[in-house]
Amino acid sequence: MSKKRGLSLEEKREKMLQIFYESQDFFLLKELEKLGPRKGVITQSVKDVVQSLVDDDLVFKDKIGTSVYFWSLPSCAGNQLRNVYRKLESDVQSSKRRLAELTDQCNALKKGREESDEREEALSNLKKVEEKYNELKDEMTEYADNDPAAFEAMKDAISVAHAAANRWTDNIFTLRQWCSNNFPEAKEQLEHMYQEVGITDDLDYLEMPALEN
Repeated sequence: MSKKRGLSLEEKREKMLQIFYESQDFFLLKELEKLGPRKGVITQSVKDVVQSLVDDDLVFKDKIGTSVYFWSLPSCAGNQLRNVYRKLESDVQSSKRRLAELTDQCNALKKGREESDEREEALSNLKKVEEKYNELKDEMTEYADNDPAAFEAMKDAISVAHAAANRWTDNIFTLRQWCSNNFPEAKEQLEHMYQEVGITDDLDYLEMPALEN
């Protein structure tokens, strides 16, 4: 049997953030160390994981009296991610402008096709800017995919669909019971009709899937 893989640092950060988002409460470190293992984060690593979230402004802490409390709300994280996204977008635009400038320089140097130190330096800078531009694009995609507001909207949509499915299931059960009460002599015909339209004996209410942030 293969050994179960432990959580990565990013996975541990996500698990600890779930604790804050689900409760929207304030915690002491010792309380988080008790809750962490329930999410798969061992007690010994909780402190470092929480501190990394504090360093990235995804979790906040403050000293009240002699105790230090930690907290984080989905709205706070969403604002932080949007600020980071805007900063990255600004960096990308700056990189685009710099890329255009270096491209113009490169084209000017190519006119005579003479090899020179200036041309080689410009080409080297152009390559570095292109690499930086691609890195920033990847980071922007990552932050967009993890936007808490988008995730909450998805959860709301799933909740509405789940309620609607169970409401129709309830309607089907009610209709079947009404038919059985009013047409007991047609039981076999009714069962045959149910089978034809896909209403089988294993029809049941849907359970709400567990969603993780």
